[in-house]
Amino acid sequence: MNLPTAGRNLRAMRKIALAILIALASPFQAHAQSADLVLCDRLAADPSDPDKPADVRGVADVAPADIPTAIKFCKTASGGSRRAMFQLGRAYAANRQMPEAMAAWRKAADKGSTSAMVELGVLYGTGAGVAKDEAQARKLFEKAAEAGNPRGVSNLAALGGGSPGASANPARSRELLGRAAETNAEAQYQLGLMLSNGSGGQQDDVAARAMFEKAAAQNHPGALERMGAFAQEGRGGPKDKDAAKAYYERAAALGDEDAKKALERIRCPYAIKNKQGQLVTTLCF
Repeated sequence: MNLPTAGRNLRAMRKIALAILIALASPFQAHAQSADLVLCDRLAADPSDPDKPADVRGVADVAPADIPTAIKFCKTASGGSRRAMFQLGRAYAANRQMPEAMAAWRKAADKGSTSAMVELGVLYGTGAGVAKDEAQARKLFEKAAEAGNPRGVSNLAALGGGSPGASANPARSRELLGRAAETNAEAQYQLGLMLSNGSGGQQDDVAARAMFEKAAAQNHPGALERMGAFAQEGRGGPKDKDAAKAYYERAAALGDEDAKKALERIRCPYAIKNKQGQLVTTLCF
């Protein structure tokens, strides 16, 4: 083999080797980029976030020990992911860095994150870290609800629905809750309340009980308490004192105060009053 030919072959081999290295490196680079989002998801994903992948479990709260790591990886991943930007806000909020959390949620909301809209709405609705502005809160909840976010729907219902600056529109709230109640326990509970009270439409105890039963199956405290009351009174279905007590006990164990009072009334059913009608004592069993 002459020298010019050997040189050409060497250059060709180098090109092939370089191409192989680039091809092998690309998957690793992609993996390195996605690893930040994977770790961000693992430490700070919200279980109720519609943007969350189905295989990501999520955490109710960012663990204190995980906050620095969550901030680090979510910040890196947030450049190309609104979900990571929202989760960065969660990590900041867990670290009590509310200005940073709000900034992250605003950016995520601008990119279409309905969960970020809800978090901002809660801050405006409660006046936590920002001037209280119920109209702005309602606007954010409406936008999230229109996109199908269950928390947006239930929070909007809690505000009374309607448009910013307008009177409450319970019929609209009931419509939105009906959509979210297919999958969300809080929406099921809120819709059950509206159905049982006849708010926003016809009163329907049977449908209300069905909604409470669905939410109770997911251990929603308020729904468990309502199921206890409906079973005790025979509203929307059969009367069953034993079932009522069981529902009350489950709700009370989850901290529901109304359920605790209901159990006390069951234990002490007889009230003794004076001539003025004031309660003197109760008889308990």
